[in-house]
Amino acid sequence: QVQLVESGGGAVQAGGSLRLSCAASGRAFSNYAMGWFRQAPGRERQFVAAIGWSGVLYYDDSVKGRFTISRDNAKNTVYLQMSSLKPEDTAVYYCAGGASRWATRARSDYAYWGQGTQVTVSS
Repeated sequence: QVQLVESGGGAVQAGGSLRLSCAASGRAFSNYAMGWFRQAPGRERQFVAAIGWSGVLYYDDSVKGRFTISRDNAKNTVYLQMSSLKPEDTAVYYCAGGASRWATRARSDYAYWGQGTQVTVSS
């Protein structure tokens, strides 16, 4: 059974930084893409960043240059380093496990989801 457990969320002032972690278990982590999505109140869950099995990266335009996704296959963990945070980054952030090795922006391409971690950015 695949499990994804996020950690690292919290409250921060605008301009601050946070690092989210997602520990995966239950399958060969290095063979699959991983992604981060977020959902703000009243809005649909949206793509943030993804990393493929070979390290190919994708970012949403709203976070490009501020967020960095990375993975440590030895630790079965994917990270999201968030810098220069803005109030509009406030959301529940979800880790997602891809159904294949290829990173994509589509929610439907992710088969597994974590429980989410809250990120709140105050102005």
